[in-house]
Amino acid sequence: MKRRLIWCSLGIVLLASAVWSQSGSTEKAVADLEQQWLKSQQTNNPDLIAPHLADKIVATQSDGKVYDKAAAIELAKKTKYTSAEYEDVKVTAFGNTAIATGGFKGTGTDPEGKAFDTHERWTDTWMKMPNGQWQCVATQSTSVKM
Repeated sequence: MKRRLIWCSLGIVLLASAVWSQSGSTEKAVADLEQQWLKSQQTNNPDLIAPHLADKIVATQSDGKVYDKAAAIELAKKTKYTSAEYEDVKVTAFGNTAIATGGFKGTGTDPEGKAFDTHERWTDTWMKMPNGQWQCVATQSTSVKM
């Protein structure tokens, strides 16, 4: 009986380790996608992140406007960054879903050519799709008031 208990305990430890390892790889995969999103802003190239946005994404901007995928990509193409950086990026996995949060500071010009200097907090919700690809299904940003 003691031997059986030891094997059972070992199995639980191995299972917990596998779940922890999978969670860690999920968090790294999503963090890497967030860095790719940042790179798309730094290089003014929304095509870098477009394949990772779900077709039915809900994108809520800091002004409260809500965009679908096509409109969000069009807005990104018309926005020109001179600087863009993330801060305090964290990813938490929940099975096939992950929540990424962080801060964003950026300068540039908006689609109308008006200069901006922004500081925001953002939350992105990512899902692992049936084909194994991670896609962002919702994004939301809030202006940081100092």
